[in-house]
Amino acid sequence: MKKPNIWAWFILVIGLIYFFLPLFSVFEFSLRMIKGTYSFEAYRVAFTDPAFFSHFGYSLLWALLTISVSLLLVVPTAYWVHWRLPRVRPVIEFITLMPFVVPAVVLTFGLIRLYAQPPILLIGSPVLLIAGYVVLSFPYMFRAVDTGLRAMDVRTLTEAALSMGAGWGTILAKVIFPNLRVAILSGIFLTFAIVMGEFTFASLLSWPAFGPYMEEIGAMRAYTPQAMAVISFLLTWASIGLFQWIGRGAPGQEQVAGAH
Repeated sequence: MKKPNIWAWFILVIGLIYFFLPLFSVFEFSLRMIKGTYSFEAYRVAFTDPAFFSHFGYSLLWALLTISVSLLLVVPTAYWVHWRLPRVRPVIEFITLMPFVVPAVVLTFGLIRLYAQPPILLIGSPVLLIAGYVVLSFPYMFRAVDTGLRAMDVRTLTEAALSMGAGWGTILAKVIFPNLRVAILSGIFLTFAIVMGEFTFASLLSWPAFGPYMEEIGAMRAYTPQAMAVISFLLTWASIGLFQWIGRGAPGQEQVAGAH
């Protein structure tokens, strides 16, 4: 029998403490709304506020739209780079790293200055918000998809599909996407988490979202924002679990797609 790896368990315990201790502290503080006793009064107040579900729903909608646009942009681009333009890959990587260099505030004001006047007038449209979120998701979505493509024999799968008469739409939908399911789900999870907690774009562009709502409530109340933070954490993880369940697909799907 193998000896248990003590250091691995030690790191796991430290990670769990680092992750769950702040969450537990927030939860414990949210129960103190009524002085001298623990209660769920802050949660009752949060759930009775219709704006909570409205803003969370808007953020959920922005996240779904961002994920859809990111997948349509990143997956075909990364696939084409791997198959036809491998020398361009460092350039694409550099471009996708730009959101780490350019602050979200600067990017937002740049979008406003560029699209606040003709010939392209997008102020008042959620297009700017989604575009900003897509840019923020580039580093995570591209690297997740790129890692998945590296684990595949893209050239062999593509040439086999072409030899059987498959079109590009069929290749992407029935060959590439199924084999990238795990990588795509990783990018979806990261993108979803980023959009649900984002504050700058929604605030400066004056669109309803959960981040600005949390900031507004936090300026007026003490305990309700903590309860909302816990609720949003649970709702976000429930949504991610739903994404994962939807993306699991049928058993053996990846092997079948790879074989074809």
